[in-house]
Amino acid sequence: MFGYSWEDLIWIGIGFGGQALFMMRFVVQWWSSEKAKQVVIPVSFWYFSIFGGLVLTVYAIHRSDPVFIFGQALSLVIYFRNLHLHYRGKGRTAAS
Repeated sequence: MFGYSWEDLIWIGIGFGGQALFMMRFVVQWWSSEKAKQVVIPVSFWYFSIFGGLVLTVYAIHRSDPVFIFGQALSLVIYFRNLHLHYRGKGRTAAS
């Protein structure tokens, strides 16, 4: 189909799936901000970032693209750290 093998089409689907997950973080953030009438970054933003980033990292590894691999893998560290800070901060608030 379109000159691609079935394996290629599956990987293209994985790549687009990762992009869709990654894009959803902006949709969730925008929607939350609109509802609150101020800039809000909900925790789901970080989960979509992580899941989209993981899928895109796997896709980049499959494509053997070192620039893409580095960019996505480094971003994952930041997303996990932000999620860690979020939950650590919630624990402090509950303990107060």
